[in-house]
Amino acid sequence: MPALGLEQHVVDPKVHDITVARFRDAKIPLPTFAQLADPRLIPANIQAALTDVDPDTPHPLNLFRVHWFNDATRRGVSDVPAYIELPTELTGVKARIVLAIGQRFPMIHAHKVLAAYGCLAPRLVTGQLDPTRQRAVWPSTGNYCRGGLAISRIMGTRGVAVLPEGMSQERFAWLEDWATDPATDIIRTPGSESNVKEIYDACNDLDRDPQNIIFNQFCEFGNHLVHWKVTGQALSVLFTHLQQQTPGVRLAAYVSATGSAGTLAAGDRLKDDYGARIVAVEALECPTLLYNGFGEHNIQGIGDKHLPYIHNAMNTDLVVAVSEQATDGLGVLFNTDVGRAYLESRRGLSADLVAALSQLGLSSICNTLAAIKTAKHLDLGPDDVILTVATDGYEMYGSERDKALAKWFPRGFDNIAAAETWAGQMAAAATDNVLELTQRDKDRIFNLGYFTWVEQQGVGLADFKARQHQSFWRSLRDLVPAWDALIDDFNAQTGALSAW
Repeated sequence: MPALGLEQHVVDPKVHDITVARFRDAKIPLPTFAQLADPRLIPANIQAALTDVDPDTPHPLNLFRVHWFNDATRRGVSDVPAYIELPTELTGVKARIVLAIGQRFPMIHAHKVLAAYGCLAPRLVTGQLDPTRQRAVWPSTGNYCRGGLAISRIMGTRGVAVLPEGMSQERFAWLEDWATDPATDIIRTPGSESNVKEIYDACNDLDRDPQNIIFNQFCEFGNHLVHWKVTGQALSVLFTHLQQQTPGVRLAAYVSATGSAGTLAAGDRLKDDYGARIVAVEALECPTLLYNGFGEHNIQGIGDKHLPYIHNAMNTDLVVAVSEQATDGLGVLFNTDVGRAYLESRRGLSADLVAALSQLGLSSICNTLAAIKTAKHLDLGPDDVILTVATDGYEMYGSERDKALAKWFPRGFDNIAAAETWAGQMAAAATDNVLELTQRDKDRIFNLGYFTWVEQQGVGLADFKARQHQSFWRSLRDLVPAWDALIDDFNAQTGALSAW
């Protein structure tokens, strides 16, 4: 059975003491979940010391930048998370589509570093990983393994990335720079974005060695809870800001690609607070939730062919599928001189907005298209806001742009191709492959998880079925203050907070 990260007490006092000593010697303080949700709570001495810390180095204090409120310099804190609002001239819909920007997160320029912290920190303060001798293993199809290696390195722990060999070259280049030993700490599994089962198989082999601790983002409840607490609260602050600008707007929906389902957890909070619908997004080429389907695709970072254990399927309202041809094509449109010129001259977008579109990676473009399809399906108007996230920027996909040019535009990408791409992939985004979930649909999607988690991964049937009820998910939230109390106690023992 996978370790799901649910402990709220010290499991191994000896390992806990070893970890305290390591963090005391290295002066590594840990932020609480509450501090990452509201950086104003970060101690003043830490905030002052951060001004001299490069956000892209493995410095201990960069743990206190693992939040949505980093300013444009990525050295200070803003009152509102960075966001882009896409105008009607681009989206073709009246609803307000707003993306929170993940590119400002430290070290990896992507929000998955938050998920990695949410998984590793509770394990360390409960004495479940000895950083002096054990390795933290990070299975991923996207940025989670990069976040895992960054967080591991800061915390003095050996990190191991497990990801499909078909992922972008830029990901592997980053991993090679950050891994302790690239030859052994970067494990390439067969396939590409859709091949999650192969990642699990590799981790099951690694798990036979007690020196390896697997942080499977698809079943680690720290991933769910850190997004429920931190991302959910950040998006609430962002929506409050939009309400102050335009009184009377309502939060109609929250859109997130499925991936590990961690980011979807923010939707649970937004639904509780604002009644927002939760929209889960997947690739049309691998329509697992929509059609119980399968296949291959290149929308890197969203995973599929299974239902993550931490996906609160019974609380999901819509499923939307987006094609890789659309995300590939719009990635080219947003990130070439020809495409940018078209958007300015023909679509009338400002130069600043066009430049900002480089902050949308492939999964971010996927979220945008799903938001457009949701707006059309629900017939939303100018008083309706759809929130979603730009998980990373396009700097991780330069090699994928070259592949997209060769695959989709063999005659070259000129003004006509740019116009056809906007018209065919964005303006023409329709209400096909959109499903409002009935109770039967939710039951069907929930049941899909049985084959991965009970039959393949050894989860007990009673534990599996407990997740069908919202009372289970609400009860998980008690872990957050319990973990914060453990973090406070851990910091008190290391003395690291006052060392800066």
